[in-house]
Amino acid sequence: MHHHETRVVPYTADQMFDLVADVARYPEFLPWVTAARIRTREAEAFVADVLVGFKSFREKFTSRVVLNRAKRVIIAEYLDGPFKHLTNRWHFEPKQDGGCTIDFDIDFEFKLRVLERLIGTLFDRAVMKMTDAFEARAAQLYGAAEAVTAPSGAAG
Repeated sequence: MHHHETRVVPYTADQMFDLVADVARYPEFLPWVTAARIRTREAEAFVADVLVGFKSFREKFTSRVVLNRAKRVIIAEYLDGPFKHLTNRWHFEPKQDGGCTIDFDIDFEFKLRVLERLIGTLFDRAVMKMTDAFEARAAQLYGAAEAVTAPSGAAG
């Protein structure tokens, strides 16, 4: 399954980069994420376990998250869990008039066909709900007025 989305938000590229890179805080605001922990950390990457749950469905998966602040790109590469593969990529591009454009891709396939069928019917809605949660979290952390006036080169 694949989903691509582009959004323009009133937050700086650095603010959004920092928000998405903070995987340990995902359980605070992302739907279905019940726990997250960082296993190992390097200068520009880390390995994280994320536990997702929906009704009786509970699964843990592990990803290596690569942070390229210079290019404003975050790539999560699947290591272990219920998927055959899982990759997601975020790119944050500053806008001249403030804010940034977020380019988001997710591509995955479950090992079990039953999970594929279960998620398949809800997939696009679920991804939209999760991307909405990132935007709502940015509003909670940064506030719309502050985000638009923050310098585009400032760290979040």
